[in-house]
This record gives sequence, C-alpha cells and structure tokens, in this order.
Amino acid sequence: MNSKKITKYDLIDLVRQDTSLEKKVVQDVFDSLLANLKESMKVGSTIELRGFGTFELRLRKARKRARNPKTGEVLSVPSHYVMVFRSGQEIKKAVWDLPVDEE
Repeated sequence: MNSKKITKYDLIDLVRQDTSLEKKVVQDVFDSLLANLKESMKVGSTIELRGFGTFELRLRKARKRARNPKTGEVLSVPSHYVMVFRSGQEIKKAVWDLPVDEE
C-alpha cells in the first residue's frame, strides 16, 4: 500500500474543494471542531461520531517498577488516563477491503 501522510491543512483543502467554501471559513470550523473535541475529552466525555468511530478515555493503572527503554532507568509511573479510538463499522469495512500488496 502506498501510504501518504495527510495533514490538518490537507484535510482543510479537501473540505474546501468539496464545499466551495473559503479556506478561512473551513479552517475556522475545523479549529473549532478540534477545540471542542479536546475540551470534551478533558472533562471525560466519550465522543461518538456515527459511521466513523468513538474516542474515549481509559485509566492506566500505576506501575511501581516501570523501565525507561531508552536509558534502562527504573521509575514509578502514576495512574493516568489515555485516549483510545475505536473505529466504527463503516471504517472497519473500508479498511478491510483495501487491496494488499504481498511481496
């Protein structure tokens, strides 16, 4: 598969082309969407985007003897939240059907 990185600005340009809106308007909407998603996650909300997926928080337990893989140093890591993404059925199916280049 030929993988290409798509940036925020690439997405803004794609939406601009699809909607014929001005780039500044699309950028403002996109920035507002991301800010609201971030604020919702900060208060512990689960964000469900039907047909796309769900963003949620999960608690990682504390670890008394974690190891820094770079330095080998043993350290303690407190409990903390991590954000996880569960893809929706439509996205799962779209990815499942991608052709595979086996070499």
